[in-house]
Amino acid sequence: MEGSPIHSSLPVTPLRIAVVAPVILPVPPQGYGGIERIASLLAEELVRRGHDVTLFASGDSKTTATLASVLDQSTGWYGADIPGDEVHHEAAAYLRAGEFDVISDHSWYGLYFGSFVSSTTPVVTTLHGPWVADVRRSHELIGDRVHRVAISEHQRGTNPDVSYARTIHNGVDLADHPYRAEKEDFLVFLGRIADEKGPEQAVEVAKKAGRHLKLLIKRDEPAELEHWERFVAPVLRGDEEVIENPSHAQKVDILGRAAGLLFPIQWDEPFGLVMTEAMACGTPVIALDRGSAPEVVEDQITGFVVRTLDDMVDAVPRLKQLSSLACRERVERMFSAQAMADQYEDLFLSLTQAPPPGRSAAAP
Repeated sequence: MEGSPIHSSLPVTPLRIAVVAPVILPVPPQGYGGIERIASLLAEELVRRGHDVTLFASGDSKTTATLASVLDQSTGWYGADIPGDEVHHEAAAYLRAGEFDVISDHSWYGLYFGSFVSSTTPVVTTLHGPWVADVRRSHELIGDRVHRVAISEHQRGTNPDVSYARTIHNGVDLADHPYRAEKEDFLVFLGRIADEKGPEQAVEVAKKAGRHLKLLIKRDEPAELEHWERFVAPVLRGDEEVIENPSHAQKVDILGRAAGLLFPIQWDEPFGLVMTEAMACGTPVIALDRGSAPEVVEDQITGFVVRTLDDMVDAVPRLKQLSSLACRERVERMFSAQAMADQYEDLFLSLTQAPPPGRSAAAP
């Protein structure tokens, strides 16, 4: 059944699990940072289930797992040697591969490190990004030495030439996303200031729909600042509310009160965590039909998946026809941290009771 969590028929034996996160941000992140948030949710839920979890992350991370760090602080977006620090961090994690039953990798270069240890320790690498050319080339080189997890069926379908262990949707901590049934009249945009996220398109939709817009944004990097000045600022009416790097409490408060989230994505987003965050708060989504949007949003039930910006404008007055409870229930069923962890746990258990990649069951 669509969205039903997988419950393993195997005995739930406590495993020694390494979760490897990037080191650019702490785990969990203070604001923006989807990969780090997913790594945190997974580690915490696995600990809660009794597994022996080691989280490889920066020293300023917080976790109930065992924290392993070779860097006291996350590098931030402007670290002097971000790639070098990342490689150092990941190498330190993989040098300890023999201590674990399975490695859950969410890092930048873990695919390469993982290919060298996978004959003794199963490595599950989660595909958090798109299938750009260099990523395709690397995965073709590594082949079946690692177990790939796609974060959406759409992402998986864009590269059918490699093997996948499973599709596991990203999860949301429902306790940290309070449900709110009563809505106000404004719309919200949440995301980085970048061409692919469509912030200027969100401004145009709200303007044409005659609705107030709250922009919850990240614009720290030079490219983000440039995009704001060139493309977003010129189309602002002046009554929009701009909130930079909102805290989690600010974010979920505004998401919960909004009439709807605008998701005018300009590329094929592999997942789109902001959609599930909004729906968890009971807020429907108006999204362009790209990437995983039709997989995440149930059209005309938890939002509207449309083809054009004009269609987005036309959908705004129809938001009030949708059930906020249906939005919350969809996340509970398909995109909760528990549903995500169910599937990872099932995969980890199956891999630890199977022969390593490339080795038959009869092999010594």
